[in-house]
Amino acid sequence: MKQHTTLAFRNLMGIALSFVLLYAQPAFAIKGQKPNFLLVDTLIHKAPNTAFLQLKQTLREALKKEDFLTVGLCYQQIGGLFYAQAAYAQAINYYYKADQVFRQENAGLQLAGNLNKIGETYYYARQYRIALEKFQEALKLYQQSGNTKGVAASYGLIGQTYEKTRDYLSAMKYQQLALAAYHKEKNQTGIAKIYENIGSIYEDKPHLDSALKYYTLALDGNAKEKNYHGQIEIINNIGDVYRKTGRYPEALKYTRKAESMAKDMNDQYQLSSAYRDLSKTFDLMKQYDSAYHYSELGRDIFLKIFTEDNNKQLALVQTLFEIQQKDDAIAQFEQEKSADRILLIATILIIILLLCLAASVISRQRLKLRNEQQLNEQNQRLFETQNEAIKDALELKSKELTSTTLHTIQSNQFLEELRSTIETLLKDDKRDQKKALQQLMQRINQNINQDQHWKDFSRMFEQIHQTFFDHLKAHCDDLTANDIRLVALIKMNLSSKDMAILFGISQDSLRVARYRLRKKLNLPQGENLSTFIQTL
Repeated sequence: MKQHTTLAFRNLMGIALSFVLLYAQPAFAIKGQKPNFLLVDTLIHKAPNTAFLQLKQTLREALKKEDFLTVGLCYQQIGGLFYAQAAYAQAINYYYKADQVFRQENAGLQLAGNLNKIGETYYYARQYRIALEKFQEALKLYQQSGNTKGVAASYGLIGQTYEKTRDYLSAMKYQQLALAAYHKEKNQTGIAKIYENIGSIYEDKPHLDSALKYYTLALDGNAKEKNYHGQIEIINNIGDVYRKTGRYPEALKYTRKAESMAKDMNDQYQLSSAYRDLSKTFDLMKQYDSAYHYSELGRDIFLKIFTEDNNKQLALVQTLFEIQQKDDAIAQFEQEKSADRILLIATILIIILLLCLAASVISRQRLKLRNEQQLNEQNQRLFETQNEAIKDALELKSKELTSTTLHTIQSNQFLEELRSTIETLLKDDKRDQKKALQQLMQRINQNINQDQHWKDFSRMFEQIHQTFFDHLKAHCDDLTANDIRLVALIKMNLSSKDMAILFGISQDSLRVARYRLRKKLNLPQGENLSTFIQTL
């Protein structure tokens, strides 16, 4: 009984909230003035569901007033909201709605800015050809209007896209054009950004000395502008360059500085990046304990960010669903109100009553069909959201499997090196020392290739490749446990060296094991074992 009462109360509160949202003035708008979209930009990242409610309310008001420029800006902001949540399909949908409005209103600058946003969305969705087309269309509009700042921004985006397609000549050309435009505008923030982009091109080529030069220029520019978030990313990039050139102390210095600044700014993304870079540097320095420590710290932050982003996305989906329910409740209320008027008039005119009753029946049937269609669409969106969540979880499991395998390889490498050292010491004739070392060797041998590592590996592998072993057993059902382990490692595309380390055997022994596996699988002469396993 208590649950039914609570549900009824929530429904009443939902209807009440709908009327508040319908008639209340938006929190970020002042009567008679344009809405403050800068405030919405802040809410998009901190409270996306609140931002969506406010944008929808402003959109309704703008449609009523036929203020189509504000309508276009609202569509653009809603697109930005979905873009911030990495929901690129929904973002593109709203950006194109804004595109249509801006074209109808001949709003050239707004259209150009929106085209760049569409291009950025395609860029992060890795559809670089379409992204390039949108950036170039925006560039033409900015050039026609004489907007140098917009021209510079478009040049930079075009250059970044060419860099992703590895057309470094075109990428450098457009970044130089962007740099000249920003110098003309005396825009220090833009200049620093282009220096960073040029440094990235040189790092990709790789021309690391030139990359270091431009990253340093970008860092100086951001320091002058007190752009602390921009500084963190560049400092991390400088650390990467030093690591790639083998200058590990300098790399650690800059990466630790980025770590410290990220902590001060509470920038979890940059902090995670710094931890990953520290792990890579310590790994190259063969300080595996420190490498593992920072790898785990980065992984923990990644999981935290992943969880928070998921929660935000779920909250946004819930808000969309609730808004649709409230809109349906308002529509139903208005329909019932209209029916009451018809009944009142029908008491005077019988003919009108019959006509109105027929119209009411037809209207209700249409409303029912429309509601059923909307419910089906909502269920479809919910299914797609759940499917995306499952894919994300599967990707995370895949990363965990790779991380576990790498840790096992590193552990076995360390133990192999230690065992080799001890075998050298065993050649000494001191009896007491020899006996102690033999005991230590026995313990090391027991720790190499522990069954628990394989159990964890098998559990995560089966979660990612659920039907793989079924297909394998259907092809050959007399494989041993070691045969199945070898097949799983080949499926992961591990090198022969890494597989030998994991099994604790020589590469010659591994070749023998592969040959025996081919015989068991009855592979014909000339057919590649790895190719066969990848197709299972």
